[in-house]
Amino acid sequence: MTGETDLVTLISNMRPMLDPEPYVFCTFVSRSIAELAAYDPICLFSETEGVTAILPAERARELGLAEAEWFRRITLTVHSSLEAVGLTAAVATALAAKGISANVVAAFFHDHVFVPEERAEEALQELRNLTDAAG
Repeated sequence: MTGETDLVTLISNMRPMLDPEPYVFCTFVSRSIAELAAYDPICLFSETEGVTAILPAERARELGLAEAEWFRRITLTVHSSLEAVGLTAAVATALAAKGISANVVAAFFHDHVFVPEERAEEALQELRNLTDAAG
């Protein structure tokens, strides 16, 4: 399965779904990816400066990092191709118009948008509005 590439189809079928779990973006310079895997990250990314981990807030708390800003994940449940053009821009633009930050992580099947926890419901509604407007 290669996923959808047509932008109108992607937006009209993205069916955003809000994950009830809060997440924390953390960075580590002295821990390996293998060591961090024990904390159930939903994402690990190695950068020159260190490893970024997106951890469930409860797991971040175990590391003393839960005081950082909490985010909620909105999954765009349409199977988007990694070669699709414009979906991230459309989502970010819609949320930016409302002053909501959007941290997008593209995985193989879906795009995931991390938004500040206190604005998650508002962000979800904006993405639903975007979907309705495209359909």
